[in-house]
Amino acid sequence: MVTTFCLRLACGLTASLVVLSPAQVQPKFYRVQFLSALGLLATAAFFRPPSTDTWSLVALAGGMAICLFGSIVWHLDNAPGGTIAVYAAAAILTTALLLGGIAAHGDESRGSSVLDDLASAAVLGSATTAMLMGHSYLIAPAMSLSPLYRLLGALGVSLLLRSALAAAGLWMWTRRPSTGSLETEMLLWLSVRWMLGLVLPLVLGWMAWETARIRSTQSATGILYVVVIVVFLGELTSQLLLEKTSYIL
Repeated sequence: MVTTFCLRLACGLTASLVVLSPAQVQPKFYRVQFLSALGLLATAAFFRPPSTDTWSLVALAGGMAICLFGSIVWHLDNAPGGTIAVYAAAAILTTALLLGGIAAHGDESRGSSVLDDLASAAVLGSATTAMLMGHSYLIAPAMSLSPLYRLLGALGVSLLLRSALAAAGLWMWTRRPSTGSLETEMLLWLSVRWMLGLVLPLVLGWMAWETARIRSTQSATGILYVVVIVVFLGELTSQLLLEKTSYIL
């Protein structure tokens, strides 16, 4: 579970950089993103299962190398190769995430594993990056709000897609004749997953958008801190439910 979560978050952090414009964002922000992803990949490598296949290890090592390269490049003047590092990191980390998911769940659930990993990475990455971007306005208040708007838009879209995927999984799971699983414990976990992981982040994300519109970035950042916490709890609960039911809920 730790490996999967770290890979999803690292992939989401690097992929979120794709929607940003280097002309509007300070280089320090890119360095922090790459270093954060590097730390997450190192954690994922430490907790990886012993049965991890060779290709997954190669992709993981490649992701760590490109994140290290990106953190160095964005420390230099004019960041030579910085944009290439952004796209390369997003591609390599996505590959590492998908290979790890397929290896963990097997070929019979390849399609659902890919959708689950990508949707979760999008939610985790956009929420965390939006929060970090909001924090950037505390030290650079004159910076354009366009990057924050883009990230909040990406967060909203990813949450809607994640909700649709979870709704489809819930529908398929409850259709099973032998489900017998809507006992009190499962209802509690489902409530936590849906309310904390999907509904509340959507509401708070809209509040952060409206707060940013009046350029109250400090308040928007405070809201996004809460978004990150509930999204993390929601995605971890989703992983637990997937292990228990074999469905994306």
